[in-house]
Amino acid sequence: MSLFGSSGVRGVVNKDFTPELAAKIGMAVGSHNVCAAVGMDSRTSGPMIHAAVSSGLLSAGCDVFDAGLVTTPTLAELARTAGCGVMVTASHNPPEYIGIKLLNPDGSGFGLNQSSAIEKIIESRAFRLAPWDEVGIRRAFPDAADTHACRIQWAVGESKLKVVVDCANGPAFTITPIVLQRMGCKVITINSNPDGHFPGRPPEPVDENLTDLKNAVVSMKADLGIAHDGDADRMVAIDDKGMFLGGDQLLALFAKRFAKKKLVVTVDTSIAIDDYVDAKVIRTRVGDVFVSEEVKKSKASFGGEPSGTFIFPDQTYCPDGILAAARLVEIATEKKLSELRTKIPRYPILRGAVSYNPKFKAAILATLDKAMRSLKCDELLTLDGYRLQFEDGWALVRPSGTEPKIRLVAEARTEKRAANIMSSMDNVVKRSCR
Repeated sequence: MSLFGSSGVRGVVNKDFTPELAAKIGMAVGSHNVCAAVGMDSRTSGPMIHAAVSSGLLSAGCDVFDAGLVTTPTLAELARTAGCGVMVTASHNPPEYIGIKLLNPDGSGFGLNQSSAIEKIIESRAFRLAPWDEVGIRRAFPDAADTHACRIQWAVGESKLKVVVDCANGPAFTITPIVLQRMGCKVITINSNPDGHFPGRPPEPVDENLTDLKNAVVSMKADLGIAHDGDADRMVAIDDKGMFLGGDQLLALFAKRFAKKKLVVTVDTSIAIDDYVDAKVIRTRVGDVFVSEEVKKSKASFGGEPSGTFIFPDQTYCPDGILAAARLVEIATEKKLSELRTKIPRYPILRGAVSYNPKFKAAILATLDKAMRSLKCDELLTLDGYRLQFEDGWALVRPSGTEPKIRLVAEARTEKRAANIMSSMDNVVKRSCR
């Protein structure tokens, strides 16, 4: 089984993810890098894993630029200088999880080939451990957030809006309110105390977790609300009426403004973006690493995912929730988000899942592959599961990477057509899983 997923390594603390594993990752990364930037989010296990991965790096003779408690995009900023980044985070996962994400100097996460190379070093224990007089040196780097904030300031204009920022009890408190204040905004913060128990709300910024932010925006008559996940690589928003703006809607808003000729989105992105934006839409696998790779390959001017990750290649290939927040404030300064929201198409979307017996996984997936390729559609994408494009809708059939389930998504311009597509896909998948 592969150690790395599409966004690094994650697992339950001291069960799936231990200090020993963190040290091995550090030794593997340090075996091929002269220095590395290391940071962590606010999780309770962060200092433990941070210490372990730093020890691994130092033992391989790799110098450590220690940024301490920072957001993932802030750590990516420091990686420009260090040569690579090692971020201790489990992003939007529950508090019992921890993980490590590896970053390139341009901000993008390690790709499949890079991750595989690290895995091979760990499996073969081919670490390049340094002699006593050549072990790495640790240097504290407390100014990473300010360096990152300055870069964002150069990329955005001024604003006098009132903004409520939900920092998710994570490291976003070190930068997002500061950036918006420097833009000229009046900023109110909630959940701005770092706490790995996430007492304010769960770290994933989905609609049902943002009741307090919605109430704050409405009661304080703010122009908008900003919500991050645990490490602030994601950003979603609340408009001036207290309505949730998720990733699909924000993708459309950002693409309308920043996508010149091409934009990159994942296979689970709504067709609303195709209808709303004039630029060519390129779809790729789910995961910010794959979005970054395709943005670079196709020379697109914007990319993102419905999960709330947005990539602005004029600044970085790292999903930067702080930069996204600042640029959304720019957009809202020109026109209220509640007015812009009504212009974005919204179509019925259905989700489901079909469980299967994991003992017969290989045979089931082979049968499913044959069945999906035999279906009639306008276009079939097999980058990540099976996305079937029809004239008036689409479907995504995608085996889960963590559970013995086949996940289904169907969207169309009418409820009846969405239900028809979902019913057809559900029948095909269930037959394949028998």
